[in-house]
Amino acid sequence: MALNDGDRKLVFRVHGLRYQSRDVNRAVKFYTEVLGCELKHQQGAAFAAVSCAGIDLLLSGAESSGARPMPDGQQQQPGGWNRLVLAVDDLPAVVADLRTRGVRFRSDIITGPGGKQIQLLDPDENPIELFEPARRS
Repeated sequence: MALNDGDRKLVFRVHGLRYQSRDVNRAVKFYTEVLGCELKHQQGAAFAAVSCAGIDLLLSGAESSGARPMPDGQQQQPGGWNRLVLAVDDLPAVVADLRTRGVRFRSDIITGPGGKQIQLLDPDENPIELFEPARRS
């Protein structure tokens, strides 16, 4: 992505998606063992990066620079409504498998014109959407 700012061109690259984590080790285990992401690197309990189909998810623990309070003192916390969206081929089968693993869901499967989706929560209550695109004929 590029933005022209007068005489200079600002260039942006997507580096990843950051989630706050109360327990980085627990989050790494969830993303690698339950969702099949790949651990790229970890710095103890402070930070880890996992790759999910080419998108890096940056897991920031309380001791990481990515979790420091805002200038007004507001603490960064897990949760919210913005989310990582992972595409799947057979949503009902994936949901059934994840339910046997004790994964917590925020909703039931919803069907709309674009396909089916469901929201689940990671161990820190960060939302993840599983999405099965509608079949086009």
